[in-house]
Amino acid sequence: MSPNEAVHQLNEAMMLVLLLSLPPILVASGVGILVGLLQALTQVQEQTISFAAKLIAVAVTIAAMAGFLGGEIFTYTMNLFNNFPAMT
Repeated sequence: MSPNEAVHQLNEAMMLVLLLSLPPILVASGVGILVGLLQALTQVQEQTISFAAKLIAVAVTIAAMAGFLGGEIFTYTMNLFNNFPAMT
């Protein structure tokens, strides 16, 4: 495997990681801001409320996007296995 091929495969893997992790991170950030704003308005300073809300929102997001996430991982893996003989 040439260094260029290795860099290309690592680049594809990193882009896939970014693509698959972006939706849960955005949802957790949005929910965290909303819950933080509500806690500031009501002067409730309980840490578990924010954590529980983010945990539930991220779990729902991952469950809703499971088909897309699994399909992308499957496509990347099949592409990697199909191109493996040409890399060696």
